[in-house]
Amino acid sequence: MEEKKRENCPAGEAEKSPKHPHLIAAVKFIPLLVFATLVIFFKLDLLIAGPLATFAALAVYMILYREKDFEKAFEHGLAATRKIALIFFILMFAYGVAECFMATGVGASLILIALRLGITARTVAVISLLVTCVLSIATGSSWGTFAACAPIFLWLNHLVGGDVLLTLCAIAGGSCFGDNIGMISDVTVLSCGMQDVKIIDRIKHQMAWCFGCLAVALVVFYFAAADLPNVQGDVGAALDSIPAEAYEALTERRPSAVLLLDQVKTGVPYYMVVPMLLVIVLSFLGLHTLICLGVGMFSSLVLGYIAGTANLHIWLNDLLYGGFSGAGEWVIVMMMWVSAFGGIMNAMNAFEPLSRLVVHISRTVHGLMGWCGVLCLMGNMALADEAAQVATLSPIVRDIVEKNVETESEEDAYRLRLRLAAFTSSMGIYGSQLIPWHCFPVFFAGIATAVYPIRYFSPMDIIGKNYLSFLIVGSALLLTFTGWDRFVPGFGLPRTARLRSKK
Repeated sequence: MEEKKRENCPAGEAEKSPKHPHLIAAVKFIPLLVFATLVIFFKLDLLIAGPLATFAALAVYMILYREKDFEKAFEHGLAATRKIALIFFILMFAYGVAECFMATGVGASLILIALRLGITARTVAVISLLVTCVLSIATGSSWGTFAACAPIFLWLNHLVGGDVLLTLCAIAGGSCFGDNIGMISDVTVLSCGMQDVKIIDRIKHQMAWCFGCLAVALVVFYFAAADLPNVQGDVGAALDSIPAEAYEALTERRPSAVLLLDQVKTGVPYYMVVPMLLVIVLSFLGLHTLICLGVGMFSSLVLGYIAGTANLHIWLNDLLYGGFSGAGEWVIVMMMWVSAFGGIMNAMNAFEPLSRLVVHISRTVHGLMGWCGVLCLMGNMALADEAAQVATLSPIVRDIVEKNVETESEEDAYRLRLRLAAFTSSMGIYGSQLIPWHCFPVFFAGIATAVYPIRYFSPMDIIGKNYLSFLIVGSALLLTFTGWDRFVPGFGLPRTARLRSKK
């Protein structure tokens, strides 16, 4: 037994038992502290913080395990990156779809359809939440959705006399909905890839829960504005009210949002919504994600050509090229480094103390899964970036569950991984909106101040009335800890799963 235990240890660890295990455990956390410090305090982009933290993890690994061969040490990071290679191809297609949908009029058609409902001070927050939810699913971009919708709805809110913070939080919450349940979000793709589950299966698993939270949030937002005026606002007047400096700020931060605003102002045919519907329908029919996204891109070209919003040259050289290169110049490179960081940290069992604590305090499978969700939320707080949290915490929570939960079938094990994928995504995306130092509320507050310059917004303003975020995060943990998830269609955990004996 002792020989087998030694064989599974990294190089150098089997030779000599550590004299100071608590000190070594603390040293293993140094790379994570480096990562968090670079992101939170030095405000470095993940594209820079990721490599620096990875080399810090390599240094700690090589010192602790007396590994002199850099190539062998770095192999742990490469192995982690190889596991998510398919994600990179899906991300390129997802970014291509996002560019096509933003530029050809798919996004604008969704906004125009929603605006026909009529907007008053009582309904501006509700409608902005609905529009941003649908647009974020269609484009897969939370930041792009917020940048496109904030100018419209903040100025509409101004004209009808609504609650500006209520509307702001509705826009913020809805802008992230597609990152939690859509098909073409980088976080969705990454969270599914790290757990080896299909995107469409995860959507089916959490659909009733997500849309249930959305329904409750719509009711809450409506009653929160029940005392406000009920006079209908003019969308055209709101668009005309957007000052020139707001357009300049958007051009600098999100150029695609300016194009979408222009299309809303000039109008696009309603049939431009079809490409988004095709992607959704084909996904539920079971086609591969790359095929679904490819159909979305091609159909946007065909219908965009008919509508006069696209042609073959623009589609190939601007939209597809821009989407593919946009994925390659940041998100794919960033994920490679972050996943390498996670692979090296897991190779030296850096998170073993947390894993042992979670297992020790868990009495049921639901309790263990619930604490895994809490770990994801804590990781998001520490790293201040949802993608870094997904890449770093996904293998940790998966390892905890696979080592400590017995299942009767692969189907049951797959269902547990679906919940972990939902956890890493939702605690990353919606947990971010409840963390004032996270990049999400900081970005949203900056964009809101730029496009609505008559008021300054702080990250705390994004949190106060963000009812959808509170519902998503709170209900995910509550339903899991209590086992009430069995009452939500498709969301329950397998009843045959059991905790292994704690010896």
